[in-house]
Amino acid sequence: MIHSMSGGVLSDGSVYTFAKVEAGGVPRWYLAPFPVSEGMKVVVPCGRELAEGTVVRVETCTRQTAPVPVSRAQELAGYAQKG
Repeated sequence: MIHSMSGGVLSDGSVYTFAKVEAGGVPRWYLAPFPVSEGMKVVVPCGRELAEGTVVRVETCTRQTAPVPVSRAQELAGYAQKG
């Protein structure tokens, strides 16, 4: 962990996997707590409901390079049922 001179954390060394998921025609970024790949069907939180979506992009990044703030990112809810 690297600290700035003002006492804040610059880097915690953690690596995160983010998945860009299109659900209902709207693409959004989610933290992926399990392995995913492009084209997979997943379940995502959508308001107070869950929705099925398709992973359109996967990125591995640090807190500083994340596509959305890690502290505000929602997680994928699970894999979609097949068939």
